[in-house]
Amino acid sequence: MLKLNVRNLNNEEVSKVEVPEEVFDYPLREHLVYEAVKNFRANQRSGNAATKTRGKITGSGKKLWKQKGTGRARVGTIKSPLWRSGGITFGPQPRDYSYSMPKKARRNALKSVLSEKVRNDKLFVIDKIDVNSNKTKETLNQLQKFDFEKMLIVDNRDNSKLMLSTRNLKNVKSIDFSEINVYDTLKYTHIMLSVDALNGILEVLK
Repeated sequence: MLKLNVRNLNNEEVSKVEVPEEVFDYPLREHLVYEAVKNFRANQRSGNAATKTRGKITGSGKKLWKQKGTGRARVGTIKSPLWRSGGITFGPQPRDYSYSMPKKARRNALKSVLSEKVRNDKLFVIDKIDVNSNKTKETLNQLQKFDFEKMLIVDNRDNSKLMLSTRNLKNVKSIDFSEINVYDTLKYTHIMLSVDALNGILEVLK
């Protein structure tokens, strides 16, 4: 087992917590991390190229004139692709770029990043992330007791004061422990975990 220091919001060490080495001392698998980031970004992507087929055009479905006897070319509805302002045949439609990554590979990628943060002293375990108020300025003053460039705070979404007071901070992001992902853990230089969030993550990654 690996022992991590547990601090309070004043950046004072208050205790230690034991965590399994297979989660927080996992070797760095760069290719797995790369694949996890690529998967995350692909799943966030949305195709926006779209055209209207004849089924999406506004207009009547009535046959414009009878089939025979008029001397004119036979025709169906005004929404025909052959007509101006008609539907588009085989035009581009919004594309789904998402794909699934093996669960085990995704979890191992997260273990790699979390373990690297621990090795570089960029992961803080906090006994309880109990901010004083909903005010951004007050929460920022509390967080400045820690040395960080960009901070990802992982707690429980029920901590409404934390979620509200950090949502306008440029270099701070607060998420529920169930939302933790490789992309965010790489994007932010430091990670702050509450003990409750740590236990929730361990249940998934063990």
